[in-house]
Amino acid sequence: MALEIQADGGKAAALRLDISDAQQVEPAFQQIVTEHGSLDILINNAGIDITLPVDEVSVSDWERVLQVNLHGPFITSKYALSQMKQQGSGHIVNVTSTAAKRAWANASAYHASKWGLLGLSHALHVEARPHNIKVTAIVGGMRTPFLLDRFPDIDVDTLQDPQNVADTIRYVLAQPPGTVIPEVTVLPMRETSWP
Repeated sequence: MALEIQADGGKAAALRLDISDAQQVEPAFQQIVTEHGSLDILINNAGIDITLPVDEVSVSDWERVLQVNLHGPFITSKYALSQMKQQGSGHIVNVTSTAAKRAWANASAYHASKWGLLGLSHALHVEARPHNIKVTAIVGGMRTPFLLDRFPDIDVDTLQDPQNVADTIRYVLAQPPGTVIPEVTVLPMRETSWP
């Protein structure tokens, strides 16, 4: 992605790190601020899952999913919030999932992590607003390898292009300084499992 942005004339750099490891996240954020002067936007979008019934999920797999999907956004938000408070501005976007609002079989760890991320996002929203920092949860599902690999029989025509979610994030970030959207749900028109 960084190379595509550079090819279009933009500036971008990729940092490889484990977002569930505070010892990697904190120095990465310090590097960003040192090189660019500020940290204006954080988008928490990492996600993994194990597709098994609850009684077949190992404790280590459960912990790994929650480490990436919930603990990671806590860590990145913690360090971003600290920097954004110093700046007096910023925006944190948490990409949850429709899994934060409903449940299906064989995805207990994923649901737990995404419901938790939605709760974390709303708690951050309350804490950050007095510091002029916006926090938004994006609830939505999309056509990605993450979903298609887990559910190979899914009807792809009922799923939305990830660009639709990216466009929604861009919209949320473009709101006037005095406006914040705490939560938005983005659904494909043909999705059959959502009311």
